[in-house]
Amino acid sequence: MIARPRFSRQEWLFSLKSFFAAMLALYLSSRFGLPRPFWSMMTAYIVAHPLAGHVRSKSLYRLCGTVLGCAATVVLIPSLSGSPVLLSLALALWVGSCLYLSLMDRSARSYAFMLGGYSAALIGFPLVDAPAAMFDTAVARTEEIALGIVCASLVHSIVLPASLAPSLLGLIDRTLGDVRRWAGDLMSPGADDETGNRLAQDRRRIATDITQLRLLATHVPFDTGGLRWTRHAVGDLHDGLAALTPSLSALEDRLAALRDATGGVPDPVARVMAQGCACLDADAPPGALDGVRAAARAEGADRRNSSWVRALNIDVAAHVDELVAGWRWCNALRVDIAAGLAGHAPPPKRGEASRPVLHVDRGLALRSAFTVVLSTCIACAAWIFSGWRAGSSMAMAAAVFCSFFATMDDPVPGMHKFLVALLWSMPVSAFYILGVMPLAHDFGMLVLCIAPLFLVVGGYLARPASSLTALGMFFGVAGTLALHDIASADWVSFLEGNLALFAGALIAARVTAIVRSVSSEWSVQRIHRATWRDLSEMAARPKRALARDAFTGRMLDRIALLVPRTAGGAAYQGGEAAQLAMRELRMGASIGALQQHRHLLPEMPVRELLAALERAFLARATESPPRLDALLPQIDRLLALCLASTACEPAVSALVGLRRDLFPSAPSDLQP
Repeated sequence: MIARPRFSRQEWLFSLKSFFAAMLALYLSSRFGLPRPFWSMMTAYIVAHPLAGHVRSKSLYRLCGTVLGCAATVVLIPSLSGSPVLLSLALALWVGSCLYLSLMDRSARSYAFMLGGYSAALIGFPLVDAPAAMFDTAVARTEEIALGIVCASLVHSIVLPASLAPSLLGLIDRTLGDVRRWAGDLMSPGADDETGNRLAQDRRRIATDITQLRLLATHVPFDTGGLRWTRHAVGDLHDGLAALTPSLSALEDRLAALRDATGGVPDPVARVMAQGCACLDADAPPGALDGVRAAARAEGADRRNSSWVRALNIDVAAHVDELVAGWRWCNALRVDIAAGLAGHAPPPKRGEASRPVLHVDRGLALRSAFTVVLSTCIACAAWIFSGWRAGSSMAMAAAVFCSFFATMDDPVPGMHKFLVALLWSMPVSAFYILGVMPLAHDFGMLVLCIAPLFLVVGGYLARPASSLTALGMFFGVAGTLALHDIASADWVSFLEGNLALFAGALIAARVTAIVRSVSSEWSVQRIHRATWRDLSEMAARPKRALARDAFTGRMLDRIALLVPRTAGGAAYQGGEAAQLAMRELRMGASIGALQQHRHLLPEMPVRELLAALERAFLARATESPPRLDALLPQIDRLLALCLASTACEPAVSALVGLRRDLFPSAPSDLQP
């Protein structure tokens, strides 16, 4: 017996709103005399999302992508209508180019590029054999899709709109709580190795949450509530949390170094950290941080300690100072966001705008683009040489399938799951298009006929665990309704069209398995090599090094990408890949600080050190054996110079960081 679906109130609400928007789009398309009104219905479901802000942003970018794809069709078809082979190749190359741009963006805007690609395929391939109808068909498709977008945006924005605020604020507060717990445990007197092990998972989650916060923030301007007025504060808060992460990781590492060098954390340093921990509380007096700084300077100037211990003390104090100041900044921004949500005046912009900098893999993006071009060309070749009447649907399916799953390391399992759902949808599609539609003589009867299926499918679309299967079922039924002329549909045209869609999807899956699928370990290695290239450029180019916020954001995104790829992997048990990425993040911060304070140090030794770092990092990026032997004496000589002069102390933290991250097992005495 099949269990009845038990949907939550929010799932039913999402399904009802999506269905109402789709029926409104279907009704208006029919009233306006558009040739394929089911395109409008399908679009209303495609842009649907439980959060109204997501619907509005997806709607905008889908509309832009549709117009872009329509424009490409209008340009390509008249120019190449005399040669179906060249026209098919041009459309395939257009889809591949748009997919490459989409993968290189990784923001909400990427949706527009992807839509611009496969919208041209959806509009253009059916017109390869009938270019005379090009303009009318392109305009009609654009109007139908635009109408579905407008209806979905209106319904989800007006009917019980779900704001992004609860999800975003929950993510912010969880991240702030994790950061506060990490900082508090590090700076509290009872911090130990067991505490650090307990928080290992939380640290990796912080990187994931900060990246997720960056991605969610792109939808804030489209929110239906007061959250959109706080978009600057949300962006600044993301940057503040990102900046805290390397400081927290560095402080944890330096405390471990102090324990190795002295057998434990010295009492004066413990007192400095205890004062810093007290400053993290909201009710800490305004002048408490000044006391921490004074105590830190006194401990760093104590010459009774060895040179290495003094350097570690200075570095620990600097990171405590950074953490306290950064934590207060983040809390002030959280108060601004709360004030904006309460309806007060928009909070003032506290920082400079920063561009979202996320990790992109150009090689993998090119590989994905080549895959969609190859799949589409194979489908077109089979269509042209066989003379199959429904072959255009095969080319469309190949282009769409490769685009949908291009962000995965190995898209084939997802494609196979989608294909199974597509197969299950065929008898349902046959029932509707051949049995139900001829009997539905008015719009009300049509709505009653299709409501049971689409209301249930809409509930499953709201569930992340079942959304892919539900999407396959939806596309199978709605796509059949959109692509067929209901008035003239018969068994022959139905079977041809659905077999062509399935064949195109199968071609996409097979080509992807051969050309595009990669292992998680392969992706992990590429992420690390990209990091070493970034570090090499930071050592060679001062301007690149001073853009530390961009590097920090990109590294946190890489850690967020590494965590799911290395979970349970034999080669990276215990989160070793994420730990290595955190060490690389600290090295980037150290190089940026060294470039910032290089004017305080002798020019020639600093230049030689940076050149050696550039060569070493570049060797790691190209998988050549790095030569690090000469780096440790160079770092130690500069560190000794810094400790001898108070004017050079700002560079101590950078040199200590490089020494610890490049040579974690180096002796405690500085080499001459």
